[in-house]
Amino acid sequence: MVAKLSRMISLALVGAGVLSLAALTSATTVKAQDKPLGHYNATTKDFWLHPPDDWWRGDETEAQRGLVPVPGQPLPTPAADLEKNLAAIKLPPGFKISVWASSVPQARQMAWGEKGTLFVGTWDAGTVSAVTEQGGKRTVKSVIKGLRMATGVAFTNHTLYVVDIDKVYAWENPEDHLDNLGPGKVVYDDFPPYTPHGWKYITVGQSGELYIPVGPPCNECLPPSGTAQVRRINAENGNAELWAIGVRNSVGGAIDPRTGNLWFSENARDWLGDDIPSDKLNLVSKTGEDFGYPYCHQGDILDPVYGKGHSCAEFNPPIVKLGPHVAPLGMKFYTGNQFPSEYSGNIFIAEHGSWNRHQKNGYRIERVTVNPDGTNASQEVFASGFTDGTKVLGRPTDVILAPDGSLLIADDQASAIYQISYTGK
Repeated sequence: MVAKLSRMISLALVGAGVLSLAALTSATTVKAQDKPLGHYNATTKDFWLHPPDDWWRGDETEAQRGLVPVPGQPLPTPAADLEKNLAAIKLPPGFKISVWASSVPQARQMAWGEKGTLFVGTWDAGTVSAVTEQGGKRTVKSVIKGLRMATGVAFTNHTLYVVDIDKVYAWENPEDHLDNLGPGKVVYDDFPPYTPHGWKYITVGQSGELYIPVGPPCNECLPPSGTAQVRRINAENGNAELWAIGVRNSVGGAIDPRTGNLWFSENARDWLGDDIPSDKLNLVSKTGEDFGYPYCHQGDILDPVYGKGHSCAEFNPPIVKLGPHVAPLGMKFYTGNQFPSEYSGNIFIAEHGSWNRHQKNGYRIERVTVNPDGTNASQEVFASGFTDGTKVLGRPTDVILAPDGSLLIADDQASAIYQISYTGK
């Protein structure tokens, strides 16, 4: 898996001591030149259930030979280094960024409990952390363990929900017993068991329903039944509806407070080139809309294999093309009152950053302004500097509004959570 490769590279980096990340990546790339181009038959059940460790290389091309996922970090970034990294972050005038919490393992999706606890999912550690505050001091501890990829967390109706590869678990009133949450109750178990693109995100609807995307277990293939879609799940009775189809890898979404409609970010396919296709921001305006995967990419590029006989006009175009391989993840509408009024209703998107591109792209927070019906959309970079073009300092994974109206940013590369505040100075 990608995660396994990241851990191997990370451990090598620590063991080498004097090796830089750039040097290690270069060595990995050179070694890759000796390998045949990656190619797998990603259309079989055996591939989906038992993918090779480098399944993501399955459509590798000569032009992009040797590109590998960004190495992760085996240990959280020390507090002093975090402060140094944040000094490089560029923000609009009047905004500042600071470390809100450090040593938050593999920080992914975040969710506020009703009593002020911040629950944070992880990548492949299989844990969920709880960040609590007492006497002005924040404490981070793992409160759920033993899952596989607990990336998605949500809190609604006094209940914490966590989505693993193939199940949704629930813990009622978890803040009352953080020291012993127990195994949790399975409230939904009808997801496919595939690990590639099996990591998930939870968006809570206005009535407490859970919107959860299901990615296909491949880069580009005719997706197996039950994947490449978004489901709306009633966690009280386990019923699910098919909400959107033709969706590749979505790990972020938000409900528009103006309409109740679902918006979601989507990672487009790899190995078509450095500059295509673009990742997307999508709007679901009615149930069952088709967003094009695997036939059409970025709304206007037919897939060279699966696009034959199709037209991109058959599918829903994106509201915003976010850029090639920027890897948009968590997103939120700004509903606070700390930022200037022009930020009200804007969408903030965490861009995890590219790997299938020679020059890095993403690694930032993007700001999108758009009408409720998806018209008049524009975008601009809100926070940048998590990479200098070669070295990766951080990888934003999620955004969430804090009670004071500031914005919290999760970073799984540095295992940290940052706070962006408006001071007006």
